[in-house]
Amino acid sequence: MKENPFQKVTPISNCLEEIKDDSVVALSGFNLAATPEHLILRLFEHYERTGHPKSLFLICESLPAVPGRALDYVSEQLYRKKDHDFLNGVLIPFFGFSPWTAKLVEENLVEAYGWPIGVVAYWFREIASGRPGLITKIGIDTLLDPRREGGALNASASGNMRCRVKVIEIESEEYLYYHAPKPNFALIRASYADETGNLSMADEGIRATVLNIAQATKARPKVGQVMAQVRWITASGTINPRDVDVPSPLVDHIVISPRNHHWQSGGFEYDPRVAYRVMQPINEGMLSDVLPAKDHTYERIIAGRVLLELVKNLEEKGSPVLVNLGVGIPALVSAIAAEEEVSQYIVTVLESGIWGGIALQGANFGLALSPFAVSQMPDMFSNFEGGVIDAASLGFLQVDPRGDVNPSILPGRMYGPGGFPVIAEGAPRIYFAGAFTGGQSKIHVESGKLEITADGAIPKFVKQVYKTVFSGREAMKYEREVLYITERAVFRLTKDRGIVLEEISPGVDLEKDIIQKMQFEPAVDSHLEEMEASLFKKGKLGVKAAIDSALNK
Repeated sequence: MKENPFQKVTPISNCLEEIKDDSVVALSGFNLAATPEHLILRLFEHYERTGHPKSLFLICESLPAVPGRALDYVSEQLYRKKDHDFLNGVLIPFFGFSPWTAKLVEENLVEAYGWPIGVVAYWFREIASGRPGLITKIGIDTLLDPRREGGALNASASGNMRCRVKVIEIESEEYLYYHAPKPNFALIRASYADETGNLSMADEGIRATVLNIAQATKARPKVGQVMAQVRWITASGTINPRDVDVPSPLVDHIVISPRNHHWQSGGFEYDPRVAYRVMQPINEGMLSDVLPAKDHTYERIIAGRVLLELVKNLEEKGSPVLVNLGVGIPALVSAIAAEEEVSQYIVTVLESGIWGGIALQGANFGLALSPFAVSQMPDMFSNFEGGVIDAASLGFLQVDPRGDVNPSILPGRMYGPGGFPVIAEGAPRIYFAGAFTGGQSKIHVESGKLEITADGAIPKFVKQVYKTVFSGREAMKYEREVLYITERAVFRLTKDRGIVLEEISPGVDLEKDIIQKMQFEPAVDSHLEEMEASLFKKGKLGVKAAIDSALNK
C-alpha cells in the first residue's frame, strides 16, 4: 500500500502487487487507441517474475491489442510457453487484430465469451449504476441468444457460462439479459493526470468507455481499484474541468508510461489531426492517406454505391443523413463523401465514438482525421441501438438465402462479433458492403465495364451462414431496409422472397459471374437494372449537384 493515500502517482511494481489471483480485470482499449499497453505488459512481466497474479479473467470494452502489441503480445507468450495459469478466461468483443488471443480461444486454452462492443460498453454503465446486468433486444435469434450459443465462443465457456445470457419477457416482448462478474480491478489510460489524480484524454483519439469502466470497478458492494496509465503529470488545478474525463475520486493509482507503450493507434505514435490539435482542411493530400488509388478498384465501386444509396436517403429525408460506418470497405465511404464534397450532408460516425472526419483503416480503424465531435462509446451505441442514426454500412463474410449475415467467424477464424450486432440490429437501414467472393481476385474496370480476370474462390453467398450474427428474420419483423452491395451485384432482403437480386454491374454475366458463384439461386427482380454508370467511370460520381438540387426544392 502507498504510505500517503493522497499520493496517487505510484511506482508500477507497487501498483501491480495490489492485483490478486483470481481477479476480474477490466481493460480499456479499441485496438491500440486508449489501450493501457504499459500496464498490460508490466502486469504480465510481474506474473512471469513472481507467479502472480494468476487465473485472471479479463473483461474488455473492445480489444486492447493490435498484432504483436499489448494483449496480443501477452497471448503469444502464453501460447508459445504453454502457460495456462495467467489467464483463465476472457470476455472480448473482437479478436480480429489479436491473432494470438484468437488462437488461445480457438484451441480452448482460455474460457472465452464474445459479446458485442455496445453490449459490453453499456454493461459497464449498468454495473456502475448498481444494476446486475444489461437488458436489451440485441442478440435475439443470433449466436448471442442462449437458445443458440449464448455468446460462448468455445467449449470451456459453454461448460462454465461464467458470462450468462438469459431470455426474459417484458410486456410480451422478448429481451436478452446479459450478466458477467463485476471487475475487481481496472486498467485504463489517459493522456495526462494532475497531481491530485484527475485524468484527461485530451491527446487520445477516442474517449472509449474509460469513465464507465472506472465507475463499474468502484461501484459497491465490492469496491475495486482503478489503475491509470498516463504520459504526463501536470500541476494541480491546471486541467480545465471540462477536459477532465475521469475525476480523481475514481482513480487509485497513476503510472507514467514511456512513449513506446503509449501510441495513439496501431499505425502511428502521434498525429495532431487525430488528437484534434490540428483540423486539417479536406484536400487531395489528406484524402490520399486513406483512399485507394483512383483506378476503379472494386473497393471504390462498392463504397461509391453505398454513398449513392445514402444520397437517396437524403433526398427522401430532405436533410443530412447520419450513417455509421463499419471496418473495411464501409469506412471508405467517409473519404469518398469528402472527395465528392458532401460530408456536410452525409454525416458519418464510428462505433468508437467519432463524429465526422475521415475514417482511418486497418489497425487504425476507430480513429479519424479531423472529426467534429467525440463521444464516449456507450453514448455512441445509444445512437445505434435506439435507431437515432438513419443508416449503417457494415461488412460481411457470409450471407444466406434468409438474409442472415456472418461478418467474421469461420472455423479457425475467431474474430468475434465486434460492434456489428448492435449497429445492424438498431439501424433502420442496413447496407452490407463487401466483395462478392472471398480470396484472391483480379477485378478492374475497362471502358465503363467491370472485368473479372480472376475471381475469388471462396463463396460468400452460402446455403447457411456458419454463425448467425445478424438475423434477417428479426430485421424483417421490424421492417428494416436491408441491402447487400458488392462490386457486381446488389441484393435486397424481402419478407416474402428472401434475397432478391436487383442490380448487376455493366459487363457482368448474370449466370456465369453471379448465380454460378453462389451456393443458392436468388430470386431475380423482374426489373433487373444495371448499377449506376458513374461508378465505372473516371472522376467523381457527381452527387453534390444532385444533393444541392434536392435540398433547394
